[in-house]
Amino acid sequence: MRHLNSVYASCCVFIIFKKIENPAACEMRSVIRFLNAKNMKPAEIHRQLCDVYGEHAMSSSMVRRWVQLFSEGCENVHDDPRSGRPSVVNEDLVRAVEEKIRENRRFTIMSLSLHFPQISQSLLHKIVSDELGLAGVL
Repeated sequence: MRHLNSVYASCCVFIIFKKIENPAACEMRSVIRFLNAKNMKPAEIHRQLCDVYGEHAMSSSMVRRWVQLFSEGCENVHDDPRSGRPSVVNEDLVRAVEEKIRENRRFTIMSLSLHFPQISQSLLHKIVSDELGLAGVL
């Protein structure tokens, strides 16, 4: 039996974990919160994060910071709202841009900018490509 345990232990060293490529920050914080609740040390938490998230893992100093926050009673794993300039893109604006495109299917960003002078051409391009999913617009 002792021999089997040593064989099992040596096999475990060579296990390769599947890497998670694009983790959300709140996902890693949830893992930190869970492992911290199990009294795992910050260095071990960081090692495990690196095993699974690879180069996308949170830094060891950030892991220590989150462990401290969770130990102090913090329960929120999501980003807090930040101050700053609010986005001008909203559903009404996207709908208005879409209506203009339907009126003239041969539109350009330049022609759209004449109808929406308050919005930069780069933001219009972002609305058309990202929000409306239209590609190849000049």
